[in-house]
Amino acid sequence: MDVARNKPVTFAVAVVALLVVTASAVLLCGTSSGADQYVSELDQVLAGPKTPSVVIRCGANEDRHLNADNPVVSPGIPFGAHHTHEYVGNRSADARSTDESLAAATTTCENDDLSTYYWPVLRLTDGVGHDEHADGGGLHGNTGEVLRPKSVEIRYHGSPVSDVLPMPRFLRLITGDPSAFSNDHGPNTRARWGCSDRPDRYTTKYPLCGNATTLRSYDFGSCWDGNNTDSASHRTHVVFPLTGGMCPARTFPIPRLHVTVGYDIPAGRPFAIDSFEEEQRDPATDHAMYVNAMPADRMAELVGHLNRSR
Repeated sequence: MDVARNKPVTFAVAVVALLVVTASAVLLCGTSSGADQYVSELDQVLAGPKTPSVVIRCGANEDRHLNADNPVVSPGIPFGAHHTHEYVGNRSADARSTDESLAAATTTCENDDLSTYYWPVLRLTDGVGHDEHADGGGLHGNTGEVLRPKSVEIRYHGSPVSDVLPMPRFLRLITGDPSAFSNDHGPNTRARWGCSDRPDRYTTKYPLCGNATTLRSYDFGSCWDGNNTDSASHRTHVVFPLTGGMCPARTFPIPRLHVTVGYDIPAGRPFAIDSFEEEQRDPATDHAMYVNAMPADRMAELVGHLNRSR
């Protein structure tokens, strides 16, 4: 009798549990690429030699410097990014930026670092964005409420095998592939998503970090061709070192820029980065850009510290 009465209750509990799991999966479909883009396991291990480094404090975009421009890839073209970027550093950075305007601006960074550092915003996709009907936002498929970073770390590393040369002023760099989805996650894909409680592991998918801080990390190339501050692809003038840290032939080591952005994501809320609409907000499309506008004397100080600390 007691067992018979408990059976419907057990069945009801099972149904409720199934509904909760199903609802959670649906809730996390924050992108058109689906819930399978969210993972709890960080399946890749960070590797590489330890190197001396210098941190430049630039804040976490408390000024809310956002725009849908791309001064590196689409200079002179307003809304040329087709998604919204978040900036720290140079307060004037936008589509109209020139070397001269960047040098004349103010900055959020210490030590007169006028450089600009930027990447796509992260959004809570179950909310309504301030730019729901604007270019770079909802008009380009990037819906949701922009989530403010908890932290931004700007770190320059030395070389594990040699001294580094100063970066030329107004050097322009990109890391990652904003078209990684269309390019079948090809060789330019460098998205690194992680959690603060597992600092040596990462994934190219959206991590479910629980109570830990969600991290996005960007490593830039550090082997310069010795002549150019930009190139047609925005990549060939500065490439990545070989295994072990040695630069390829006919390139020269410069400081390696590493940017880490942290977020406190509310439990259970779906999230996604901005992307080109055809890239479906795939987490592997994460990328970042940089324009070095650090005064030459400040760059010389940074390089001197890195080289003395080897």
